[in-house]
Amino acid sequence: METNYKGTDKLITGIVFGVITFWLFAQAMVNVVPAVQSDLGISHGTLNIAISLSALFSGMFIVAAGGLADKIGRRKMTYIGLTLSVVGSLCLVFAHGSVLLIIGRVVQGLSAACIMPATIALMKAYFDGKDRQRALSYWSIGSWGGSGVCSLAGGAIATYMGWRWIFIFSIAFALLAMWLIKDTPESKAEGTGAFKFDYSGLVIFIVIMIALNVFITFGAVLGWTSSISIILAVIAIIGAFIFFKVEKKKSMALVDFSLFKNKPYAGATYSNFLLNAVAGTLVVANTYVQVGRGFTAFQSGMLSIGYLVAVLAMIRVGEKILQKVGAKLPMIWGAIITTVGVAAMGLTFLPDFAYTVTVFIGFALFGLGLGIYATPSTDTSVSNSPSNKVGEAAGIYKMASSLGSAFGVAISATVYSSIAASGNVATAASAGIIVNVIFGVLSILSIVIMVPKSAGKPSNDSSTKTKSKRIPIRSVTEGRS
Repeated sequence: METNYKGTDKLITGIVFGVITFWLFAQAMVNVVPAVQSDLGISHGTLNIAISLSALFSGMFIVAAGGLADKIGRRKMTYIGLTLSVVGSLCLVFAHGSVLLIIGRVVQGLSAACIMPATIALMKAYFDGKDRQRALSYWSIGSWGGSGVCSLAGGAIATYMGWRWIFIFSIAFALLAMWLIKDTPESKAEGTGAFKFDYSGLVIFIVIMIALNVFITFGAVLGWTSSISIILAVIAIIGAFIFFKVEKKKSMALVDFSLFKNKPYAGATYSNFLLNAVAGTLVVANTYVQVGRGFTAFQSGMLSIGYLVAVLAMIRVGEKILQKVGAKLPMIWGAIITTVGVAAMGLTFLPDFAYTVTVFIGFALFGLGLGIYATPSTDTSVSNSPSNKVGEAAGIYKMASSLGSAFGVAISATVYSSIAASGNVATAASAGIIVNVIFGVLSILSIVIMVPKSAGKPSNDSSTKTKSKRIPIRSVTEGRS
C-alpha cells in the first residue's frame, strides 16, 4: 500500500538512539577492560576476544542484513536489531564468567549489523533533499560522534555506578528507540517473484571475513610471515576472487557489484574506507605519548577531547556546506583537514610542551575534518544508490568503515611496533603516522577522481533521480506484503 508519510523529528531521534546503542556497547567496553576482567575473573586474552567479536560479527553480516532489510522491511530489521541489542546487553548484565560475555558480544555484533544499514535506508525512504541531509547529519552525530560521547560516558558510568550499568543504559536507549519509531510505516523495496536469500554467498563471505579478521587482529602475534598468517591471507584472497566470480552470475546476489558502477557511490565508499583507515593514528599517537612522553592513560585521553568537540560541532556545518556547494568540496576539505591533523601528530621531534600542544591541535583538526566530511559522504552514498537496494548499499558503505578502521589500526600498529623494537619510539611513531597520512592522501584522490561536482546539489536532485532510473520504494503497513 502506498503512503505519503514524511519523516519526522521523532523518527530521527529514535534512529539516533538506536545508533547510540551500538556505541554504548562497542566503544564503552574498550574503556572498562580492567573492571570487567576483575569482576568476571577471566583472562585478558579471553576478554580481548570477546571485545573483538562484536566488530567481527557486525562486519560479517552487515551487508547481508542491509540486503535483507530491503526485502523484508527496513523498520522490521531495525526492530530486530534493537531487540538483539537488548538481548545482548542482558547477557552482559547477568554475566558471571566468559560464556554469557561471549554470547552477549556476538548478539550485539548481529544487532549492529541490523541497525546501521536499516536506519540509513529509513532515512533515504522518508526524507528528501535538505530534509534527508539534515536527518543524515543527526545520524552521523549518533555514529561518528557517538564513539567519543560513549567513550567518556562509559568511563564515568563504570567509575561511579559499575560497568554493568553501561548496558542497562544501552537497554533503555534501545527500548526508547523502539517506542519512537513504532508509528513509522514499513518500507521495503518493490520486487518481483519470491525472495531467495543468497546462502552460498553468505557462507563464502563469512569465511573471507573470518580469515581476514583473524589475520588483521592476530597477525602481529602469529607473525606476519608465519605459515598460519600466510594461509589466512591466501584464503582471504582466493575467497574474494571466488566470491566476486560467483556473485556476478547471480540474479539474487548477497553483494550487487553493479553498485560500484556508479562513480559517486564508489567514490564515497572508497574514501570512507580510506579515511576510516586513518583511525590507526589514534592507536599510534596514544601509545607514543604514554611510552615516549610519560603521559598517563587519562592524560592521553584528554589530549583527544578536541576531537570529540570538533566532530560534534562540525557535522551540522558539513551539512550546511553540502546544501550550499554540493558534496565534493566539503568531502575534499574534510579529508584534507583530517590529513593535516594526522600529519601534525607525526612531528615527534618537537620538545614536550610544543608536541603536546601540536597533538591537541592535531586531534581537533582530525575531528573537524571528519565532521565536515561525514554528512556529505553519507548523503552521496545514499542518494546515488538505487532505492530498491539502499539497505544493501548502506551495508557496504558501513562495512567499508569497519574494514578501513581495522586495516588502518593493524598496519599502523605493525609499523610502529616493528620500528619501536629497536628502541626508537619517536621514529616509530612518525613512521606509523606517515602510513595514516598516505591513507588520507589516497582518500582525497578518490574523492577528486570519482565524485562529480554536481553531487549533493539541490538543483540536481530531481535530475539525478531520473538518470539513475530508480525503482520506487514501496511502503507497506505492518504484516502486509
